[in-house]
Amino acid sequence: MSLITPDAQGGILVRDAEAEMLGSADSTVRLFADASTTGGALSAQRVTLTAGTDGASPHRHTGSAELFFVLGGRLQALTGDSVITADEGDFLLVPPGLPHAFAAEPDAGADVLIVITPGVERFDYFRLLDRVRKGTADPQELLDSQERFDNFFVESAAWRRARQRY
Repeated sequence: MSLITPDAQGGILVRDAEAEMLGSADSTVRLFADASTTGGALSAQRVTLTAGTDGASPHRHTGSAELFFVLGGRLQALTGDSVITADEGDFLLVPPGLPHAFAAEPDAGADVLIVITPGVERFDYFRLLDRVRKGTADPQELLDSQERFDNFFVESAAWRRARQRY
């Protein structure tokens, strides 16, 4: 028995041009499929960052793994206490509970497919984050929503040191 609810063609197709897009000139998020679309199997989005732009600050998920597939550019990522660089074509899997963060390297942008599994309803998280960036929502709302979105912010000296260079 499949968790995924297929369309008339037997699958779920989200065209890039039809995906909801959030963000600014430096950072965009395309929302492809949330947990409700995939029967809880996964949540998927595409993040595009210009050179040196921060993506997500250090955080962890208690119930989901997060995978990153670098479609283009170079992604700097925190995994636990290590800071690594993933290049175009590289795959990174972060297991549940492991602190992580990501940003574009200063010399290249990053275009990344991000999949969270099992899926969590996260589209409202990205919408809230977008409103906070625009100044139309209070940052406290992000802290108050950590349990709801399984997105718990953490401190990371390793990430702070790595990003201070830029």
